[in-house]
Amino acid sequence: MSATPSKTMAAFWMAGWLALMLVMAVAGRETTRELNVFQIMEVRSVIGFTLLLPIIFRAGGFKAVATQRLHQHLARNGVHYFAQLGWFYALTLIGIGQVVAIEFTMPIWTAVLAATFLSERMTIWKIAAVVLGIIGVVMIVRPATSEINPGQLIALGAAIGFSISMILVKSLTRTESALSILFWMIVVQMAVGLLPTLFVWTWPSAYLWGWLFVIGVCGTFSHYCLASALRYADATIVVPMDFLRVPLTATAGWLLYSERLDAWTVLGAVLILCGNLLNLKPAPSVPARAR
Repeated sequence: MSATPSKTMAAFWMAGWLALMLVMAVAGRETTRELNVFQIMEVRSVIGFTLLLPIIFRAGGFKAVATQRLHQHLARNGVHYFAQLGWFYALTLIGIGQVVAIEFTMPIWTAVLAATFLSERMTIWKIAAVVLGIIGVVMIVRPATSEINPGQLIALGAAIGFSISMILVKSLTRTESALSILFWMIVVQMAVGLLPTLFVWTWPSAYLWGWLFVIGVCGTFSHYCLASALRYADATIVVPMDFLRVPLTATAGWLLYSERLDAWTVLGAVLILCGNLLNLKPAPSVPARAR
């Protein structure tokens, strides 16, 4: 269900995505202190399904989320589930700012996949946005030693998974509503994670239940925002907007967990912002050929 292209509307929905993902990163850091990532993912799906039911019924019931592309929903959500699992696990090994920064190798894979499989055009501004964003991310991450932390590799694997998921979501938005995409994400991931969750289940404390609810809300409606943004713009436009999550998360890590925030991080954030501004430039009009 494509909408009239609008970078303004895409930016509006991506602002919602950014805010919810920032809160979820903090909630993920808190819950992974005590709970297994399988359990966190399953509780998130159950809470999300509960929150989504009233919206589904208001939209006309389950016929509103009926699909003819179940195989693509299964593929997208299988990939996304394991990418999200890796993302949460990486939070237990490295700082939240670094996890999110490494995640932003994703636009490299997204741009290549979108151009290859969705026939999206790579303009000079899109390329510049990605290049500036990646340089900014490298400035923020810049490993202190030559050793590679397993958490960095896991975060990188999650980024590749997220890029595949992003491309599949963009393809789904051509015929599916944001509500349908979100519904099948929750249902598929809830089914995939049920068995491993039963093996590792421990009852969370009241404190952790609060954070799990936050993850459920943010994890559910952030993807509604993302799917909505992709209805209004190409993936190669939407994804670079997400670069702003890097400096925002780095700031949260500094304020809450005393993670580093220095001049290099600030400079990286400036480059990321510049990339986003370039990405929002309209494509040059093609002059009509003289007859």
